[in-house]
Amino acid sequence: MCVENTPPPSGRLTRRGVLAGAAALAGTSAVLAQAVSPAAASGGAPEAARGGAGRGGDLVVEGGTLLDPATGEVTEDAVVVITGGVVRAAGSRARLGNRGPSGVPVLRAHGRWVLPGLVDAHIHLNTAAEARDAVRKGATSARSGSTNFFQDIAVRELARQAPEQAPRLRAAGVFVTPDLGDTLLADPELAPLARLRDGVRSPEALRRVVEVNLARGADTVKTRVNERAGLPDQDPLTQVYDHEQLSAIVAAARRGGKGVLCHSYSEKGCHDAVTAGIRSLEHGAFVGERTLHEMRRRGTYFTPTLTAIAGLADSPDPVLAERGRTYLPVLKRAVLAAHELGVPLAAGTDSSGGAVDPVGGEVVLMHAAGLPALDALRTATTGAAQLLGLGSTVGRLARGYAGDVLVVDGDPLADPGVLTRPAHVVRAGFQVQAA
Repeated sequence: MCVENTPPPSGRLTRRGVLAGAAALAGTSAVLAQAVSPAAASGGAPEAARGGAGRGGDLVVEGGTLLDPATGEVTEDAVVVITGGVVRAAGSRARLGNRGPSGVPVLRAHGRWVLPGLVDAHIHLNTAAEARDAVRKGATSARSGSTNFFQDIAVRELARQAPEQAPRLRAAGVFVTPDLGDTLLADPELAPLARLRDGVRSPEALRRVVEVNLARGADTVKTRVNERAGLPDQDPLTQVYDHEQLSAIVAAARRGGKGVLCHSYSEKGCHDAVTAGIRSLEHGAFVGERTLHEMRRRGTYFTPTLTAIAGLADSPDPVLAERGRTYLPVLKRAVLAAHELGVPLAAGTDSSGGAVDPVGGEVVLMHAAGLPALDALRTATTGAAQLLGLGSTVGRLARGYAGDVLVVDGDPLADPGVLTRPAHVVRAGFQVQAA
C-alpha cells in the first residue's frame, strides 16, 4: 500500500494552523492577527527566523591564553572583545590594548586557556533543561539527531530568542525510519502513514516524511540504514533501507536544499548510504576502506559518536555491554583510518534520554583513537562547524565570529580532558554557569 500521491504539506498552512491553535487555547483570536504578519502570511520568514531575534551580550574576556583551532596559534595574555554577541576583536593585549567599551562586563581568564565554544554534531535535545545543560557543558552549537515531536525546532527558536539557554541548533525534525511509532502524532500530515502495512518504505512514504520535515522547517534530514545498537533486541548489522530507498530520501531532501545524516553500522549499509549521497555518516562502526575512500572523494562527513558506543560498555544489560566492548575498538580504528585518508570528521555525543554528555569527552575519545590533539579539537570546532554550514561564524574566536567562548583550566593540546570540565562558558556574549 502506498501513500496517495498528494502535494507536500504547505509550510504556510502549518504555521497558520499552529498559530490558530495557540489563539484558541489562549481564548482569543487576536493572537493570530498579531502573530501572522503580512510577510509571514505570504510565506516570508519572520524576523526571528532570519536570526534577528534576541540580541547577544557584551563581554570582554581578558588575560587568558587564546587558542585558534584553525591555525593552532596560541596567544598569551589575550583579549577577546564581544559586542552584541559577536567577536569584534581578538588577539594579544600588546596588540589590541584594552579594547572593550567602558562599563562592559569583564571575564578574567588569567592562568587559563580560552577557545571557541564547542560543537556537538549529533545530539538529541527534547527539553529546555537538556538544551541548557548542553550549553553549560560546553556545546554552544549543535546539530540535532532528530526528536519525536519536532522539539528541536522549538529548541532552535529558543536559542534565537534567548541564546544563553540553548545551543545554536541545526534541527533535524522527526526520524525517517520504517516504524514511526508515536511520531505519527507529531503532525497531522503523517497520519496517512499509519495504514501502511510495511511501514515507511515506499518512495511515496519516504518522500512524505521528508516533505513534512521540510514544511516544519527542518535544517537537515535524519534517517537510518541499520537497526539500533542501543536496544538489545535489535541487531545493528541488520539493514532496514536499501540503496534505492536511501536515494529517494536524499533526493527528497535535496529538493528542499537539505542534506541527510544517516544512522549506520554495517559496511554494506555504510556504503549504500554514502553512495546514495548522504551528507554525513553517523556511528559507522564497521565502515570499510572502500567506503572511506568514497567518503573522501565525495566530501562525506563521518560523525562516529564514540561517546555513545563507549557508554554501551557500561550498560547493566549484558548484551549492550558486550556490544560496546566489541564495537568501540573497531570504531576507533575506523576513526583513525578516516583521519589518515582525509575523511572530514565531526564530534557528536548522541546524548539522549535526559542525560547530556560533554562534547569535550568526544574530543578526548578522538584523541584516544589516534588523532593529534589539535585535530581532535577541530572535530568539535572548525570541522563540525563546516558540517553544520557555520564555518564562517563558529569554531574560532576571530572578528565577525560568534561570541561563544570556553575557558578551561589547562592546555587542551596537552590534556584534552580539560574540555570536559569548563571553568566558564560564554554563549553569544552571555556568561553561562558551567556544569
